[in-house]
Amino acid sequence: MSEHLFIVTGASRGLGAAVVERLAVHGHVVLGIARRNDPAQVERARSRRGRVEQWNADLAAPAEVAERLRGWLAAFDPAQVGGATLINNAAVLTRIGSLETVDAAEIAGALRVGLEAPLLLSAAFLQATATWPARRRILNISSGLGRRAMAGQVPYCAVKAGLDHATRAMALDQAQQPNGALVVSLAPGVIDTDMQVALRAADPAGFPDKAMFVGLKEGGQLASSADAAARVLGYLDRPDFGTNPIADVRDA
Repeated sequence: MSEHLFIVTGASRGLGAAVVERLAVHGHVVLGIARRNDPAQVERARSRRGRVEQWNADLAAPAEVAERLRGWLAAFDPAQVGGATLINNAAVLTRIGSLETVDAAEIAGALRVGLEAPLLLSAAFLQATATWPARRRILNISSGLGRRAMAGQVPYCAVKAGLDHATRAMALDQAQQPNGALVVSLAPGVIDTDMQVALRAADPAGFPDKAMFVGLKEGGQLASSADAAARVLGYLDRPDFGTNPIADVRDA
């Protein structure tokens, strides 16, 4: 029986945790990478005949994690793998305000987690699976803020815009290779997460769009993490996945 492998970063909460939970229901092999483990998540997966492995890792030091991922993938028999997917979901929200008010270490950490880590993990994933016959996919979780600038969020906007453009370039590279990976940067919609809580609590003096985020919550326009995960994985399973490297879950 072939195994379907999934690697999910930011797997301990929010969208990442919901994605892992949904994948475990289908009995896939799921590796969750996050700064903290969730033993209950592993037990729930086992009860559903799924397999969840958790790595407690800080993606602000991504080189070590990428090397570990390369070794983890090398342990599988490619003939027994039905598909392999990397989901780069982890991101960090810095202090909300203009760039000069954000601590330098915060800026550097956000760039490492949100942009450097996906590139290093993607490189390790592509190298380790280069000769695998199975379908390979990379799904980068983007944001509307990567496509529309917003005051008070320079690092996050930069990370997501960079992730989008890196995805475009990776897709071009992979299109030239035999059995190249399908690569997509996907905006998951507006989700009721800790990030939304932080944005609604921000000082409007440094975040002029605060009222809009308050309105989204009060108007019931935020998707739950579970609903967002279902939509993200639904997009991942579309037959035309990879046709457009820059996408949105709301795309027809």
